Amino acid sequence: MTDPTSSRAGFVAIVGAPNVGKSTLLNRMVGTKVSIVSPKVQTTRTRVLGICIDGNAQIIFIDTPGIFSPRRRLDRAMVAAAWGGAGDADDILLLIDASRGIDENTRAILQRLTQSKQSAIIAINKVDLVKKPILLDLTNDLRSYDVASEFFMISAEKGDGVADLLTSLGSRMRSGPWLFPEDQISDMPQRLLAAEITREKLYLRLHQELPYATTIETENWQEREDGSVKIDQIIYVERPSQKAIVLGKGGRQIKALGEAARHELEEIFGQTVHLFLFVKVREKWGDDPDRYRDWGLDYNA
Repeated sequence: MTDPTSSRAGFVAIVGAPNVGKSTLLNRMVGTKVSIVSPKVQTTRTRVLGICIDGNAQIIFIDTPGIFSPRRRLDRAMVAAAWGGAGDADDILLLIDASRGIDENTRAILQRLTQSKQSAIIAINKVDLVKKPILLDLTNDLRSYDVASEFFMISAEKGDGVADLLTSLGSRMRSGPWLFPEDQISDMPQRLLAAEITREKLYLRLHQELPYATTIETENWQEREDGSVKIDQIIYVERPSQKAIVLGKGGRQIKALGEAARHELEEIFGQTVHLFLFVKVREKWGDDPDRYRDWGLDYNA
């Protein structure tokens, strides 16, 4: 741990509309994957803590689910978790997609921050995708909400501007000892992270055929004497037809899914992984209180 007389530490909640790049930015700042990334909206279901060291500052990021107009129970729980993360943090980092600008969801976030008199550091992401005049207009529009304490232009995917953003966030942290060990990058249990990695691969391979009808549970985790780990996971779907999609013809789909997840898990954990995937039908798993407890979400939100 660093010298508490010169160290700083604090929490920063990353909020924004769905699919603006929050998880990509978190992984970039932490330096490794702690939150899954997918082209689909609402990939992140839980509040993920990612821990970053910048100079003498320890910045604990809360990667929240995208904020949008909820329709289902799971939607309501995810949005409640996002605002809960913002309320618990020392600072709020509002991420905005430069190519989308102030869409309906972003406008609702800005209005809520204005009404609650909360300020936010605003990072405009994907600036490499739009021309400078558009960025200037977007910045002027954002200033009218009187929410921003600072503005940053970044590309989370490429890393442009992220170092300056980190330095600024680090300077805003409170003086005091670090809250986590220096080598810890997340508080997410390995079993949950493993399930999230597999869910990411499932989304990437089947995002059109199987949008939100799946959840994954790590049922067994066995450390072996040779240093490898055996992981058994269950992929829950809502209907038999969805099970057939996940399995694929002759089991080819689930085999490819398992290979992709296994390779990434080996990179993250630094050990040989034996991954076994099983598919089960569980109707209305989205109304199962146990799933919400595992994700750290409020079933009654």
